[in-house]
Amino acid sequence: MTDLSAAFDLVRRHVAEDRLPTAVLGVADAQGILALDGFGAREDARYLLYSVTKPLVGITAARLVQQGLLTPQTPLAEALTGFGAEREDTVRLRHLVSHTSGIAEPPLDSRAPLREELLRSGRDFAAGTASRYSSLAFEGVAAMIEHAGAAPWDRQLQDWAASAGAAGLSLEPGDALRTVDAAAAGMDEERLLARRHPGAGLSGTAEDLLSIGRALLSGGGEVLRPATLAMMLRPLTGDIPRLGPYPAERGQDWGFSWNLPRRAPGLIDTDLYGHGGWAGTAFWVHPGAGVCWVLLTNRAQRPGVDVDAIDNAVIGAL
Repeated sequence: MTDLSAAFDLVRRHVAEDRLPTAVLGVADAQGILALDGFGAREDARYLLYSVTKPLVGITAARLVQQGLLTPQTPLAEALTGFGAEREDTVRLRHLVSHTSGIAEPPLDSRAPLREELLRSGRDFAAGTASRYSSLAFEGVAAMIEHAGAAPWDRQLQDWAASAGAAGLSLEPGDALRTVDAAAAGMDEERLLARRHPGAGLSGTAEDLLSIGRALLSGGGEVLRPATLAMMLRPLTGDIPRLGPYPAERGQDWGFSWNLPRRAPGLIDTDLYGHGGWAGTAFWVHPGAGVCWVLLTNRAQRPGVDVDAIDNAVIGAL
């Protein structure tokens, strides 16, 4: 058995010393779960995933690409009539999933309907010329999924996720643990949850994400064909300017909805892909090392918690 005690002890201390209110940490390989434990919460506790939602929506779009119903070059305007009428550039699927669309970003907890917000949103820069993190862009991805797949985006996502053993993913937060400092951090969390946001709205358990990670480590499994997964992991941001909150010194690129920190200075192993979320959630897959890991927690402001250190402790145990 791999000794993962250093990683679990690190998370345990974060909870014991109140840097995190609760946490669930899980590690798996392609064969199954290696370790899973909760600290201040049951190991099967539901959490708000926030931006870990994005690569799951990305997978849903990529499945339509492998069916020939979309391509990374498909313009958003094909699915959303009226989008970009005042733009001279063309926003394509590849721009939406790689944070290079130039769509101006409103607050996550805005009162406006998401689709209406997307249609009236301004432009920060021409598509493909810079990278700035965008959650609203994933409303565009959702529109394209629904247009190509002829069903609500969340239903399509839940169908493939259930086939991979992740039946708990949902836009219905139910008893998911709320973010303890959401209001202090400036977020109206209940308003956000009511928006059913394709960039930040899913909830689920650590085991849900580990099931998806195991399938991806198997080359795609029930989730994606190997060639489609390889397409998702190709960097799409190249040498274009990186605007906050992901400046160039963070050493990462964006693939097809995946964060690719292949030049990150704080990591032992940079052969990885994954995503983090606003409340402290993290989902990372190391294909070369053959493991994936998940951290679920519920605090937006986390001084003293270094996710790179947790990743290093997992990889250092192998």
